[in-house]
Amino acid sequence: MAAAVRFQRAYDHRLKLKVFQSGLDPKAGGQSPIPRSTLATWKSRPPKPVVSLLTDTQTAIEAQRDALLIENRRLRSRLAAMRSLVMLLLTVLRLSRFTFEGIRLPDRRGKKRLIRSVQRASKSFTLASLLRLIGLSSSRYYDWINTKPCELTDVSSCPRAHPTQVTSDEQAAIGKLLQDPKYSHVPTGTLVNLAQRLKLAYASASTWYRLMRLHHWRRPRKRIHPAAPRIGVRASRANEIWHVDTSVVKLLDGTRVYLQAVMDNFSRKILTYRVSDKYEPTATATLLEEAVSCLPPNSETSAAPPSISVYCDGGVENFNDSVDQTLTRFRLQRVHAQVDVDFSNSLIEAFWRSTKHNCLFQQKLDSLASLSKWTDFYIHEHNEVMPHSAFKGQTPNEMFFGTGKSVEADLKQARVAARQARIEFNRERSCTACPKTGPDLHKIQLDKP
Repeated sequence: MAAAVRFQRAYDHRLKLKVFQSGLDPKAGGQSPIPRSTLATWKSRPPKPVVSLLTDTQTAIEAQRDALLIENRRLRSRLAAMRSLVMLLLTVLRLSRFTFEGIRLPDRRGKKRLIRSVQRASKSFTLASLLRLIGLSSSRYYDWINTKPCELTDVSSCPRAHPTQVTSDEQAAIGKLLQDPKYSHVPTGTLVNLAQRLKLAYASASTWYRLMRLHHWRRPRKRIHPAAPRIGVRASRANEIWHVDTSVVKLLDGTRVYLQAVMDNFSRKILTYRVSDKYEPTATATLLEEAVSCLPPNSETSAAPPSISVYCDGGVENFNDSVDQTLTRFRLQRVHAQVDVDFSNSLIEAFWRSTKHNCLFQQKLDSLASLSKWTDFYIHEHNEVMPHSAFKGQTPNEMFFGTGKSVEADLKQARVAARQARIEFNRERSCTACPKTGPDLHKIQLDKP
């Protein structure tokens, strides 16, 4: 049996208004076709305002006109706000120089969102103007529309145009291998060849690295073993800790030349050094004697326990009878780096690395005399000219002898003076857009106490 169809009754708004204003039934004399519940609702609730030209009184016309004016002003205000916002976004888009010409949009969902936005805006603007505004060519736009939702998400272009590019299955296999904890111990370059041996992916190493950057793949390598300390031993005064180390440099003819030096930990000053073409085990003892001879007369080396610790590696030049006798005579304490302590001898090793890459490797080292000349030059610059970043403008010599205590305050005062001079210089200048007369508002604001 078919269900009965219920019809929704509709009444004229003027009838509702009359019932609400009079509070009486418009057909009280006879039987009313309007249900009593509907009449009760009309009496208790005011009718909604209706914008219509079919009004009976001048008051209703004026009320409708006022409502239309208010609605018009509200829409105009909203239109002005939206227009200003669109102009702002358009200005930002043009300043950013964004264009789809050199930028891919591989995400399929992003393409769909852009297509929907363009189609929605094309109801108010022409399609050509919209595509020109966002910098998208019409051929590319129609290509996106006509392309079926297939597996072209991660492919940079049409497979037919670039048939040698890796397929989506190969990309998935490469990503799985790179992120598999089973192969975390295999370097990436070795994993490329291993994938070929396993018959999973045949691509070059450059392709693997490009895909890693494109998809932000990360190898599952998390170090659990405690890392080495990043800050080594630090002295609290000069001549408390010394570092001894030997480095090797090859001349143009292949001759090996040995550089050895003693560095003060507190000031980073090179106390003494030597350049030799022979590897002499007694060289460390000689350098220590020279370093001790440079100490001031009131040195604490004669006191017990020894006041100077000599950090060195396990080379034969640091562990022999000559070195032992020198250490005993001058009451020095030898510390074997990474054995007696956890710290390494990296402070002086970093100095030799800077010496080689900043100076020696930039010169033509064809003889021992040439190497000695440039080593003397760099060590002199290191000790007396170049300020160390850890000392806030002081040189190693100033830190060692304590003569640069006022350098930090002087540099700070000079920076403040330079900034003030820079401000005054820029205030005196003007451009074509600056007003020719009137007070300097920036100066007034900056000069406030």
